[in-house]
Amino acid sequence: MIASFCYFVSLCSFFLIHIQLEGTVKVRVGLIVIGDEIMSGKRKDSHFPAVVEMLEKRGIRLDWAVYLADDPEKITEVLTESFRTDDIVFSCGGIGGTPDDHTRRCVAAALNVPLVLHPEAKEKINERTRDLAIEQGIAVDFSAPESVRRLRLGELPEGAGIIPNPVNKVPGFFVGTHYFLPGFPEMAHPMMEWVLETFHQAEFHRADLSEKELVVYEIPEARITPVMEEVEREFDQVRIFSLPHLAKEGRRSFIELGVRGEAAQVEAAFEKIKSELRHLNIEFEIN
Repeated sequence: MIASFCYFVSLCSFFLIHIQLEGTVKVRVGLIVIGDEIMSGKRKDSHFPAVVEMLEKRGIRLDWAVYLADDPEKITEVLTESFRTDDIVFSCGGIGGTPDDHTRRCVAAALNVPLVLHPEAKEKINERTRDLAIEQGIAVDFSAPESVRRLRLGELPEGAGIIPNPVNKVPGFFVGTHYFLPGFPEMAHPMMEWVLETFHQAEFHRADLSEKELVVYEIPEARITPVMEEVEREFDQVRIFSLPHLAKEGRRSFIELGVRGEAAQVEAAFEKIKSELRHLNIEFEIN
């Protein structure tokens, strides 16, 4: 009963924050990936492409991403800045119980709150301990040293809510619109899906997003920069992108030039780009 009440309070706190965000400008979305194994190249990050895909299916775009080593000072610094925003932030990695897992403590430090054993997290972790005992064919012993150590995973920043883990029941957690997940993609990605479907359906397809591009040939990027600047000044709901490609044997140099953002403005901005390129006698073709 106490665990359910605490979780209800956490959810209420979240929804109050979310209601305050409704009706404002589009919420930004960020990704933080934490781990020495990522920074050293020992493991390849799979969170970034997965987040981009699951957001785009819902008509949302990722606005920023940060990669961090297992450095408590730097993690705390980044989180302190991030908590000052209203961004939706997914953080993957560092919520385990080994000495190189710092995220839970860093969140607490960034918010200046203590770590406390979350009652519902304790319940879920004890379920995991019971499951392991059954798998091993032994009697469950919640007082065993490994069982006690496992409960450290439920020591969360005071006021946090939990995110269910469908793989091994050990939960992630959230504070406001910041969501802290395991580094394991098999766990983190379904937990992200749960977060989006549970808390952020109001953000789905909130804007009719679109993207259009064309290719311009054999010119320096500096020649089309004024066109890009003019379009961005005129259309405030779009972003211009430019991807140069060097000439190779049998292929001319070219630039992929495009615009992405709110659909109606994308159409108008794209027409503006084509008009300006024709005026400058620049060769192009539409992709």
